[in-house]
Amino acid sequence: MVTNVQPLIEDMGHDVYLIDLLEQGMPYRTAAYLIRDDQPTLIETGAANSHDTLVAGLQKLGLHPRDLAYVVVTHVHLDHAGGAGQMMALADNAQLVVHPRGARHMADPSRLWQGAGQVYGERLEALFGPVVPVRPEQILVRNHEDTLSIGSRTLTFFDSPGHAKHHFTILDPVSDALFAGDAVGIRYRREFTGWDEEWVIPSTSPVDFDPAAVHRTLDMLEAIPFSTVYHAHHGRSPKEEAIRATRRGADEMAALIERVYHEGVSVQEVMGALQDWVVDHVRRIGIQPGADLSPLQVDMFVDALGLMHYESTRRKRAAENG
Repeated sequence: MVTNVQPLIEDMGHDVYLIDLLEQGMPYRTAAYLIRDDQPTLIETGAANSHDTLVAGLQKLGLHPRDLAYVVVTHVHLDHAGGAGQMMALADNAQLVVHPRGARHMADPSRLWQGAGQVYGERLEALFGPVVPVRPEQILVRNHEDTLSIGSRTLTFFDSPGHAKHHFTILDPVSDALFAGDAVGIRYRREFTGWDEEWVIPSTSPVDFDPAAVHRTLDMLEAIPFSTVYHAHHGRSPKEEAIRATRRGADEMAALIERVYHEGVSVQEVMGALQDWVVDHVRRIGIQPGADLSPLQVDMFVDALGLMHYESTRRKRAAENG
């Protein structure tokens, strides 16, 4: 039994519930979504450090992990799937639904952990908690345009690279919504930033950011009928707003790193440029930035690393191709 955790629940309508995972103690940062249907389905587990909060959220909604039929992770970054092993150990009647590129990392997370360690260093376990494997027999791979019937609705999966190569999005026709993970940007909510307005920009975390792939994914999703995006970070956006903002942001962030990158550029230098860009960007879309930029610092760090990796790789490929 989970105690001393008070999860925040939002009823999104159509038997979909947002569970705030209180990632690193921060509300309105990262969310999981429960679909209550004949076969209850959880989308995202968050990090291992969010496991108790997630279980408490399920309990608040009248469910135990063993009641779940499916647990879906949009991609295998630790803030989305780091707690999958802990959840699947309790959800022993469920299958973990994962992108084909991510399945092996769920069965054996050693390389996933090693790669994350190169980004976060000694802070890794404190930030995310320990990663444990999922039994292979519990893993269910869904490929592009595969479906999954969970009762009154049939979910459809779409390969959606740009943020990560191991990313899919999930269409729910009953709620007329797309569970987008990080593929259609992240939404900065008022409650998280303390600012007066909300906005959407891409996440360029290492090591797969690819603005051309972002465009291809957004072009594909634009042609699919749905009205709402459910972000893992955090909550809902109208489809048009999320796609437009992510497309524009990906282009502007790629242009930024091309402009500031040089041999030996520091993370701090790129973070500073990103912070200046965010302030300018929100002003240009009609939002007055708040005075406190500290809630953005973790993202600025991770996005800076992602942009630096992208630009370094782009320049090496350009040099190799003459």
